[in-house]
Amino acid sequence: MTLPPPAGPTAGIDVGGTFTDLVAWDGRHLETGKVPSTPADQSGGVIDAVTPLERAPHAVIHGTTVATNALLEGRGAVTALVTTEGFEDVLAIGRQDRPSLYDSMADRPNPLAQNRVGVPRDPNPDDDVPDVGRPESIAVSLLYGFRAAERESAIAATLAERHPDVPISLSSEVVAEFREFERTSTTVLNAYLRPEMSRYLRRLAEELERSGVAEVGVMRSSGGLMSLHDAARLPVAALLSGPAGGVVAAARLSRDMGYDRAISFDMGGTSTDVSRIEMGEPQLTYERPIAGYPCRMASVDIHTVGAGGGSIGWRDPGGSLRVGPQSAGAVPGPASYGTGGTNATVTDANVFLGRIASLGKSLSLDGDAGRRAIGALAADLDMESAPTASGIVTVVEETMAGAIRRVSVEEGVDPRGAVLVAFGGAGGLHAAALAKRLDMAAAVVPRYAGVFSALGLLLSPPRVDVALSISGADELAGALETVMAAAGADLQAAAGTRGAITTYVDVRYVGQAHELSIPYDPGAPVASIAAGFHHLHRERNGFARPRDPVEIVTVRAVAQGRPALSWDDLPALDTPTGAEPVSREITAADGATHAAAGYQRAALGPGARVDGPAVIEDAGATTYLAPDDRATVAANGALVIEW
Repeated sequence: MTLPPPAGPTAGIDVGGTFTDLVAWDGRHLETGKVPSTPADQSGGVIDAVTPLERAPHAVIHGTTVATNALLEGRGAVTALVTTEGFEDVLAIGRQDRPSLYDSMADRPNPLAQNRVGVPRDPNPDDDVPDVGRPESIAVSLLYGFRAAERESAIAATLAERHPDVPISLSSEVVAEFREFERTSTTVLNAYLRPEMSRYLRRLAEELERSGVAEVGVMRSSGGLMSLHDAARLPVAALLSGPAGGVVAAARLSRDMGYDRAISFDMGGTSTDVSRIEMGEPQLTYERPIAGYPCRMASVDIHTVGAGGGSIGWRDPGGSLRVGPQSAGAVPGPASYGTGGTNATVTDANVFLGRIASLGKSLSLDGDAGRRAIGALAADLDMESAPTASGIVTVVEETMAGAIRRVSVEEGVDPRGAVLVAFGGAGGLHAAALAKRLDMAAAVVPRYAGVFSALGLLLSPPRVDVALSISGADELAGALETVMAAAGADLQAAAGTRGAITTYVDVRYVGQAHELSIPYDPGAPVASIAAGFHHLHRERNGFARPRDPVEIVTVRAVAQGRPALSWDDLPALDTPTGAEPVSREITAADGATHAAAGYQRAALGPGARVDGPAVIEDAGATTYLAPDDRATVAANGALVIEW
């Protein structure tokens, strides 16, 4: 997407499992909104979010889970795969490993392309592409597709003549990297999702155009923006579209506040997403499984667990209390929403414990319904209601603590020096407890916490990621020129600017099965690559072998433009209202009842201090302070919680 003119408002709209969040920026003023999501068709929630705005935005930047949901629910296209003869079953064979080492009942998911045909390895003028049936989408991934773009294109041309209305995905365009299984899996994923994503984006663009919106951009998994056309062509690059926006915003906040290491903690209604941030930059990964399918695509390194405000508490066959991953979602929602839900959820537990007193403008709180739901679960567990509510909170916090350990301890990083940047509607309710549990330095709840992922969409620049695998260091210079030129040209076409280009190289020890990606400036001594790799390998894996030879296997280029909103553009804090706190009763983690102070966040200016027990309410988000917590309002409006 091209950036709007200064006079044209831009809206970031993030669709979650329970709520659709909006942040609109017109160059001077920031407006926020939160409406229930519409699971059957996400575009309904997007239109509902835009409609109340006084002035229709010129552009919308969209974080969506359409591609992810289509994959999880098996709603993709009937897909055919054209590959090299002898490799038709590479998707079924995979790496011949188990998805769960000690679970003999766990199976890999079935290949997404059921019709798989092969072409001869050595092309000749008489070659013909075998019949692929009547597919809705086609993937072409040859054995050496990352080096055989011309042949993949020729095959695509033949297929296009036979199937003129069927989209075709080429591995040389989707992911031009070695490892035929992962490259083929990613290309097939793209083909499988392409028709569904195209239909959704076309429908969304038409509806937004009727609302006065001229342009639509989509969030990439890697933390940047892509055009509507590119998102429809490359849906696999948007599989983590929604959560990436929050990580970008958390990284900008960390940089502004001078935190060297932070962990973003995004707790919404359905799930919790966590990601590590180093020196103000999100950590990226270049391969991850999505629903069991390898996806070789740049993405923010996010770990997701099924623990959110709508996560349902239940009794397992052994009589123990469990929480999630099942969620009440947007429909019917937690019982406290008063929209028909009857299951006890994390939100209902927080209402019962006195930590939530309102749900903002979009919903009215039905505390009695929440208490009835907790009571019903308590009876099933043969417990009292108060311990049941506290137990729900304890169980879900342990699940979320495990997610934080996953992106820190399990990657060789000590979380004790990091701060926890908590956002989402429920993030502030559990931030301090989680940070204390992991002995972290502090918890930070930013301004606009309830819509922070939508804010991150506005803070994200247009971005293009290009990669190319090589056979040795002698190809390094030429490959760098190729990927830099491609990244710059693609960004120019998508956003009207060449932007800033950074380059990386994937390096490994000779014979090693996995590699690490390190920054590399073209023209720098090649020897510096080995030094950087040894350092990162020691940090990530706990050891290095400086005397062993290394090899470069892939080069990468990232081109980025200018975001719609920079962190420095954010409006200054409004003048605090200075309203007196109200008294309320809360139940702490130990089950003791305390008199607590209830604050409106708008009443707290920079430097204000709140001692727990207390509850601080904001539009769409609530922060809970336990009896031994204290929160200070930073200059940028963030709540810094210590103990």
